[in-house]
Amino acid sequence: MVCGTQLVKNGRHPSGTQRWRCRNCGASSVRRRADVSQREQLRRFLTWLTGKASQSELTGDSGRTFRRATAWCWQLEPRMPVTGEVHDAVLVDGVWIGSWCLLIAQSSSGTVIAWQWAARETTAAWEALFAQIPPPAVVVTDGGSGIRSALANTWPDTLIQRCIFHLQLNVTRELTRNPRLRAGRALRQIALNLTTIHDIDAAIAWRLTLEAWWQRFGHLTRERTLYDNGQFGYTHLKLRRAWGILHRAAEAGHIFTNLEHGNPRATSRLEGLNSQIRHLLRHHRGMPIHHRRRAVEWFLLLHEITIDHAHKHAHIPQQAPPTSANDEPIGPALYDTGLNPEEGLWTRSGWAGHS
Repeated sequence: MVCGTQLVKNGRHPSGTQRWRCRNCGASSVRRRADVSQREQLRRFLTWLTGKASQSELTGDSGRTFRRATAWCWQLEPRMPVTGEVHDAVLVDGVWIGSWCLLIAQSSSGTVIAWQWAARETTAAWEALFAQIPPPAVVVTDGGSGIRSALANTWPDTLIQRCIFHLQLNVTRELTRNPRLRAGRALRQIALNLTTIHDIDAAIAWRLTLEAWWQRFGHLTRERTLYDNGQFGYTHLKLRRAWGILHRAAEAGHIFTNLEHGNPRATSRLEGLNSQIRHLLRHHRGMPIHHRRRAVEWFLLLHEITIDHAHKHAHIPQQAPPTSANDEPIGPALYDTGLNPEEGLWTRSGWAGHS
């Protein structure tokens, strides 16, 4: 206030800030708070990042002005709040973002629990993801590389449910959709029949069918052929691989866990989340990889919280302290690359030794 009179509300500034006016002298002003301004900038930034509107359409201004005002938002690191809730079933899967692999954990109800960036699906990467979550009763997985070892090291008491659709996909990848051999057609049909099993009796009948296939066609998986390079190999290698996929999963008890515990039998819900991530990145084609990673992290966080509470879960990552250069020790060099006259190493001149 200028003249000491109480101010009254007088509309809003074009930026959205409340405007105040003095009835006595007519002076107009706004009250600015840095935290409120940054919160609003973050809200606009996330609205653009997770939406499909352009920067100019969102703000009514030029995109350059928007990028300059929200450049600091890229430095914020979203973190999923830690609740400590123990879930009955957890779905895990990986999705490739550029050259990075994003491992995601989701509850059976669709809640995003945690994520982990990795160069590829390895045991160490899965262990880093599992370390963020209390051990559930069942984990549903597609059987990616490294996950079995990570589960044994991190969640040894957690049961495993293999995604039946990925089992069918892996078998079809080996046998193709139209196998040439009768054994291949029969084995692929056994894999497709997994979709129709919903009780224990049907599961027992399926296991008997798989065993009957082995009794009839198992000899084909052991046949060997002499290759042109002089080495022996399996004649029906792909048939052997397809049989191994189903046999190992069945022997380990990872196919019908859902019949006893009521957990999901596929990672379809998580695959839907991966599809939304790819759809988000299509709206931001050409974005650098570190910006794409940040966009996906915000998308996963906003999947669980409202955009108005996003500022509570944004953190500035700590920068590593710069390493100080070691000063060279004072004194003569013990080992060096120069010529040393004390050792007889110097540039010689004259006719000594020349004829």
